[in-house]
Amino acid sequence: MADEKEVKDGGRVDDLMIGVARGRVAIGVAAFALPGLTVKLMGMGGGSDAGRDYVTRMFAAREIALGAGYLLSKGPNRRLWARLGLVVDSLDTVNGLKSRGRLPLWVTAGAVGVAGGTAAVGAAKVGRDLLR
Repeated sequence: MADEKEVKDGGRVDDLMIGVARGRVAIGVAAFALPGLTVKLMGMGGGSDAGRDYVTRMFAAREIALGAGYLLSKGPNRRLWARLGLVVDSLDTVNGLKSRGRLPLWVTAGAVGVAGGTAAVGAAKVGRDLLR
């Protein structure tokens, strides 16, 4: 599904972005199918909560859309999906930092680590695309 030019260039950043997109789809499908387990594994509560499950499925839909959009697009459209992912991951990183002190440290660190890491990969991709 990767853009032909990107594959020929053999760029590590492009390979990482494809991995991020595949991860988004996988996490999104899992979170949509099992929202209670997803939240429990993230350390954000257990038990039954219809509202929490609804919001988790909204997150899941967003992840599926961002990942599938990137994987199914090519050229300028793929660059647009990379930018959208960068915005979302940057906002997720800020949100994680704002939760500091209200969630267990390991939860905050994990969320900021994942969001910040994917934002860094996205920033590298967007920067590389701008320099081309």
